[in-house]
This record gives sequence, structure tokens and C-alpha cells, in this order.
Amino acid sequence: MFLLVLAYLGGVLTILSPCILPVLPFVFARSDRPFLRSGLPLLVGMTLMFAVVASLAAVGSQWVAQANQIGRWIALVVMAVFALALLWPSLANRLLSPFQRLGARLSASADAASDAGRGGVGTSLLIGIATGLLWAPCAGPILGLILTGAALHGASVGTSGLLLAYALGAATSLALAIWIGGRVFAALKQRLGVGEWIRRALGVAALVAVVAIGMGWDTGVLTRLSTVSTAKLEQGLLDVLPVQAPAAGGSMMMAADAPAGTPLPVEGTLPSLAGATGWLNSPPLSAEALRGKVVLVDFWTYSCINCLRAMPYVREWAERYRDHGLVVIGVHAPEFAFERSLGNVQGAVKDLKVTYPVAIDNDFAIWRGFNNRYWPAHYFIDAQGRIRAHHFGEGNYAQSEQIIRQLLREAGNTLPGEPAQAMAMAGATPRDGVEQQADMRNLKSPETYLGHARAQSFASPGGQQPDRATDYTVPATLALNQWALGGRWTVGDEDARLEAPGGRIAFRFHARDLHLVLAPAVDGRPVRYRVRIDGQPPGAAAGGDVSADGSGQVGGHRLYQLIRQSGEVRERTFEIEFLDPGVHAYAFTFG
Repeated sequence: MFLLVLAYLGGVLTILSPCILPVLPFVFARSDRPFLRSGLPLLVGMTLMFAVVASLAAVGSQWVAQANQIGRWIALVVMAVFALALLWPSLANRLLSPFQRLGARLSASADAASDAGRGGVGTSLLIGIATGLLWAPCAGPILGLILTGAALHGASVGTSGLLLAYALGAATSLALAIWIGGRVFAALKQRLGVGEWIRRALGVAALVAVVAIGMGWDTGVLTRLSTVSTAKLEQGLLDVLPVQAPAAGGSMMMAADAPAGTPLPVEGTLPSLAGATGWLNSPPLSAEALRGKVVLVDFWTYSCINCLRAMPYVREWAERYRDHGLVVIGVHAPEFAFERSLGNVQGAVKDLKVTYPVAIDNDFAIWRGFNNRYWPAHYFIDAQGRIRAHHFGEGNYAQSEQIIRQLLREAGNTLPGEPAQAMAMAGATPRDGVEQQADMRNLKSPETYLGHARAQSFASPGGQQPDRATDYTVPATLALNQWALGGRWTVGDEDARLEAPGGRIAFRFHARDLHLVLAPAVDGRPVRYRVRIDGQPPGAAAGGDVSADGSGQVGGHRLYQLIRQSGEVRERTFEIEFLDPGVHAYAFTFG
């Protein structure tokens, strides 16, 4: 219920985002007509079409994406005809057939029916359906969480319900806009006699919107021109409402551990582990065979920076308490397609020195069994197979170790050292590389995806052009947390692929560390790159995968640490140039 409310409120906030601007002319074009016969059917058609298309697109099927693009172009034609009918209704009827006559009739018949006090519902509904195909809301935190959950768990009635609630929220705010616009229109028409000029102005605005959408300006130029962002408002709602929404890459951090020394509640029982598609470092384990052992289940994926920063503590617990009744199980649930490769996971497990059992959860069967939503996520199971505590995200390591010790003590096991000594060990061991804890005081840049399914703050002129090779340029200046592509790229659902050498990615960021998830060309050939920060080689600010002169190469599918600043941390411009084609870029993370 809370998640439905959250989705609805996120939709209401859409009226403040720049992505609503292209469809406003079509909405306001009917603001002078009776709401129940004109405005309401338009909003119903728009809401239903968005919910249907978004539900299908959430599963990521290629044919759905192609069908949606075809639908958008059909919708553009319909809306262009509608705009021409607003400009020259009589001319459209006489000159062009059959499409412009259809467009004129869409507008004229609805208006005539409304004037006569009847009908107009069907044509307004059709215009709303076309508008729903054109509407592509900005993927803010709330919509991003809904779509991420849908991608992980598949299409469902629940997912469609959340998307419908989001669309209804947007329709509510648009209904208010129509109500206000209708009264302004009526006042101008009554007092100034300029109704026909207003009608033509709306026609021009609608034509401009059609051109903007067709050229991709609605996701590029309008986003950069906007001074209003709903991200902070949406994140505030996420922080206030007590929901468990899906979070990718550890972008949300929540803890539900009991305070140290208090009795731990029973949250459920250990679900089946039979859904694993494979096991590393161990034969297959079962919930039944683990009875009598205290179990820590760690959900992770190897390119997730939050998971990597938590990994040293999990390794230490596995080693320290292995002979005292603790079994640590890592459940590897992939976020990106390359993380489904068993060979890639085997290489990561070896590089990260993971020696405890790892279940390969490519089908998310174990993930769903726990009703999990986060990377990383830790579940603490007692010797009777009961889930007694959980922790989402990074941090609270001393408290997590205290829970492990409490469950081991309940099971009658001896413990090494005193709790305070164990907690000190867990918090004092120095970390290096990607495992070093984030500098939260200076962390002002969010995890940012490059694939069009979840991309935000993209600043290249013309916006992203999904699934086709396109020449992009990097603007002269970038605002904080904006990013851009330069060169010829194909932007897919979850990554951007470089088609020709010399391609660039730029990001204006504020953080100590900058990481980028990268993969080499399909044939496995390494891709050379060169890193610059504020136009200069990184020098002392070079990350673990970059030389001081900025050089490096992509040799595997993983997260690359490209910048690690020392001393003062401030807002800076990062740029990476790839000297060879074929690289796949997935997501920026910061620390």
C-alpha cells in the first residue's frame, strides 16, 4: 500500500519535471472544453497507454522496444495532424487526405460534439492514447525503483499497478493544469475575443512539440534548460515512507538490525536454496543441511561498488567464525548481463579472494525467496533456520558482527575473543582500492546508468537515441552530475557501446572516488583508454586502474576505479577517451 502511495506521489511530481513539457500543448489544446467529455478521456487514454507500454518495456524485450518506437512515430503523425487541424481546420479538410482529414475530424468532431453538449469522448480518448505513446517521463528515483523491480522480477499485476498509480498521479496534476488552463482560456476568449488566435498558438506549440520529440530534444535540450528537478523531492518521499522498494547497486541503504544486546525477533525462515543455477567453492547447499549452523546470506554482484566495499567484512566474518558454527553464503544475483557469465563470476571470486560458498542466482530464485530488493543485503539466520535480522547497504559492521556473535552464543558455540575486540577488528582493518569505505562527507554524485532504460542527466545535444548508432557531442560545459557522450555510440537498454575509436564520456562530479563499470569488445580484445580530470592527466588523483599519465585499458568485465583524490575534494570534470572501438560502458559509481 505504501509503495502504491509512493508511486502516485512520484507521478504527481512529474508536472514539475522537464519531461512533461512536450505533451503539455496537446493537453492544453482541450482545456477550453468540458472536462468530463474532453479533458478526462484524454487523461484516461494517456494514463492507460503509458501504464501498458511501461509494463511491457520493463521486461526489456527487444521486440517491445522496437514496437514502442514504431508506436511513437505513429503517435507523432497523429499529433502532427492534430496540430495542423488546430491551425487550419478548414484547410486540412480540403487539401490533404486521408490523414489530415482524420486529424481535422479528431479535433473538429470533438469540438462540435462538445459545443452541442454531447460526445467528444472517443476522439479525446484517442488523442490521449497517442499522447501516452509520446510521453516518456524522466526516470527519477521513484520511477527508477519501480522499473528496476520490474526488470528483476518480471512483469506482474503488482508492477502494472505501480506504473498505473504513477500515471494516475501525473494525470491528477495535469487535470489541475487543465482546470486552470481552461479558466484562463475562457477569460481571454470572453474578454479579448482572441479564441481563434489562442487556438492557432496551441497548434504551433503542438507542432513544435512534435518536432522536439521527433528530434529527441525532449530528452536533451529541455532537460538542460530546466531549472527544476524532482529528484530531491522524490528521494525525500523515499526516506519518509516505510517501503522496501528495489534498489540497484546499493543506491538505497537501510538497516533493520536490532540494537546490540536486545532480543532478536523472528522475521521468517530460511527459504529454499534450490533455485541456484550453480555453486562455487562448495557443492550445492540446502536449508535442511544448514540446520544447526548460524548462517549469513550475503546478496551481492561483483560490479557493485557498495558490495565491494562491504566484501572485506564478510570475508573476515567467514574466516573468524568458520570454526565456531558460522556458514557464510554469498548469493551472486547479477545486475548486468555480463554478470550472468559463470566464467566472469569465477574470475571475480578468485580476484576478490572469496573462499566461502557462492550460489549463482542468475534466475533470481533465491532473491525472490527472500523477497530481497537490495545489493548488498545481509540476512542473519539462527541455528534453527529462522531469519533473525537483516541489513541493507553498507555500514553498521560492528552491529552486524554483534548479531553474528549473539546467534552463535544462542546456539551454544564458543566465541573467539571478547565482543569489543571482535568489533574493533572489524572496524579498524585498513582498506585500499575499491574496498576503501566511501567519503560520505564529500559524496555529492549519485550512481548513474548509461543505458537508456535508467539513464538520467544526459546532456549531449539531441538526447539519447536508443538502439541505433548515433554521433554524439560533449557540450562545452556540464552542470554538476550531468554527463555526455562524444563520438559514435549505440546506446542500448543497459549500456553504451562505442562504434568507432576516439569516443569519449564526460561527467561533472563531486566525490573522492569515481568508478565506471566497463567491458571490452565482444571479441574480447582489450580497449585502451586515456583519462583526464579538468583537462589534465590525473597524476596523484589516478585511481587503481589508471596510470598517473591517465592511460589504462579495459581487459575484463568489471568495475574500474579511475579517480581517487587525496586532500581537498571539490567539483571537477572527468573525461575518458577510448582509443579503440567496441567498449561497453554501463554505470558510474562514486565514493
